[in-house]
Amino acid sequence: MKKKLINDRDRLQIEALGIPEDEILRQIERFEKGVHYLKLKLPCTVNNGIRAVSEDKKKQLAHIYEEYAPKMDVVKLVPASGASSRMFKTLLKFKNEHREISRELVESRARKGNLESRELATFMTGIYQFAFSHDLKFAMFRDGLDMEALVDAGEFKEIIDYLLTEKGLNYANLPKGLIKFHFYEEGARTAFEEHLVEAEGYARNEHNRCRIHFTVSPEYKKRFLSVLTRVRKRYEEGLGIEIKADFSFQDKSTDTLAVDMADKPFRLNDGTLLFRPGGHGALLKNLNRVKGDIIFIKNIDNVVPDRLKEHTFLWKKILGGILIQTQQKMFAYIKKLLANSRDAELFGEILEFISSELCITLPVDSEGRTRKAILEVLNRPLRVCGMVKNVGEPGGGPFWVEGNDGKLSLQIVESVQVDPYSEEQQKILASSTHFNPVDIVCTLRDWRGRPFNLERYVDNEAVFISEKSKDGRTLKALELPGLWNGSMAYWNTIFVEVPLITFNPVKTVNDLLREEHQPRNSKALKSGNVRGKNFYN
Repeated sequence: MKKKLINDRDRLQIEALGIPEDEILRQIERFEKGVHYLKLKLPCTVNNGIRAVSEDKKKQLAHIYEEYAPKMDVVKLVPASGASSRMFKTLLKFKNEHREISRELVESRARKGNLESRELATFMTGIYQFAFSHDLKFAMFRDGLDMEALVDAGEFKEIIDYLLTEKGLNYANLPKGLIKFHFYEEGARTAFEEHLVEAEGYARNEHNRCRIHFTVSPEYKKRFLSVLTRVRKRYEEGLGIEIKADFSFQDKSTDTLAVDMADKPFRLNDGTLLFRPGGHGALLKNLNRVKGDIIFIKNIDNVVPDRLKEHTFLWKKILGGILIQTQQKMFAYIKKLLANSRDAELFGEILEFISSELCITLPVDSEGRTRKAILEVLNRPLRVCGMVKNVGEPGGGPFWVEGNDGKLSLQIVESVQVDPYSEEQQKILASSTHFNPVDIVCTLRDWRGRPFNLERYVDNEAVFISEKSKDGRTLKALELPGLWNGSMAYWNTIFVEVPLITFNPVKTVNDLLREEHQPRNSKALKSGNVRGKNFYN
């Protein structure tokens, strides 16, 4: 019946995208069924789903990482295709709605409690504290405009225009990775550059090589390469490393079909189907192609100046140490079990490990079924996820989730995955003590060293459905299971509490005014001008 919704012209369009027709029919069926909500049992808390690392363990775990990782193929993966338009949402609104933007009017509205005016007033006050302010001033000077005079007069319309549009820096249309985040004496750094520098602290191998993989939008790859070409020599010489950076795009075959409000394929005015990007869950294909022993995953906007990087380095090593230690135990147990499958004491030891370390309870069944279940659990992708205390930042949280079979598992859960009409479920969601800052280290190879096919471990029901619009018409959009949500639903998972200092996201432009993103004093930091071990001093 659903096949009748797709015509021959549609099939040519679908084929060009590389999407199987059966997948399109499955997507239509998902729209019809609606969202499958998870069943939360309770939030993960410290010592109940979240590990706390004691002081004496920190050095031990970091040492494990420092001993083994240099001999392994470590890759840092940074999703970097996100646009910066959300970062400038308030500025864009004022730009589009007002002919003039004066400090006097904005501050007057701010005093009356208007939140957006307060945000803009904060931006105005801190205008010279942004790392991009020098570029902005020069772009305006080039066209005969005096930015300082306009600031003194409290006139910000042209300043905002030059910041956001093609007149000047065009920041509203750039990916966040190309926005200048931090001041340094030798010049400001973009978020992209900060990730290049940061990789030295935990992704350096024994040959002083650092591998970093960025997922970017195709139209901006040249811009990223241009920045890389310009700064590579400085960072390689300053840090004593070789930077191996590469890029990939979100595969068009991961785009999803949009439907109308009757769950029929949404068609554009020319009759063609409308496809939309499948969300960050689409990056599972990119992750599947990354060849490495250990993969660190971190968002593009979660970076700090050099003076705070040591905290990041320590906790990355701690998480990596837990990963290596756990993987070694898993592989050793697999080998022992295959060599001596009838050892009852070994069975008990492994079941205890799976329960205490991986938070999975296996039924003690017949010997053969228990052995098979143990091997299946031990031979899965493994991820170790940092969790910070909940301070109201947006993002998923760690929960015990009850599956259809009644078994509990550790999952990172977004609010859209929880039934909004269930008072009980919403109460559990609100009681979460921690959230996910996308601080993940994982291993993607089995005990024989072969890469897992990550698509085998996805909860395909964990899709997101949202309402959007196109040409004035309302539509439904489908997002694939999120990369660290449904896409990793059947991985082995360890949650670890990490300090808040390791999480410093830039969601709005004013976040760059936080102390963590500012130089230590009024002068730019000197860290970029020195060499070797003193680079971060």
